[in-house]
Amino acid sequence: MPEFRNIHVFDLMKYRLPWAGKVSILHRVSGLLMFVLIPFVLYLFEQSITSEVSFVKFQSFVAHPIIKLIILALIWAFLHHFCSGIRFLMLDLHKGIDKTASAKTAIAVLATSLSLTAICAAKLFGLF
Repeated sequence: MPEFRNIHVFDLMKYRLPWAGKVSILHRVSGLLMFVLIPFVLYLFEQSITSEVSFVKFQSFVAHPIIKLIILALIWAFLHHFCSGIRFLMLDLHKGIDKTASAKTAIAVLATSLSLTAICAAKLFGLF
């Protein structure tokens, strides 16, 4: 008779998660990141529209490399959450449910969100 057991904490490093599972976890992480950074975004928005003096302060604040990395993390979170959200909507419509299509769409979501994030990073850090 087969024995079923739960995965132990030490077994997690041996367990290989499929691409669809990785995209699902990153979807949750990106949603949490966007939620946690709401006060930061509201602060930036308030600083940018209050007055001309506050806008100059906003520009100098956003010019700092660490702040740019935080903004880039927020950009990635939005783009990944958006792309994977479209994928999950398609799965809800029973499109691409089989294993191969699910893996292909998961890889496409990762490639698309990372490519768009790289383009935004190039613009954010002044490469073009």
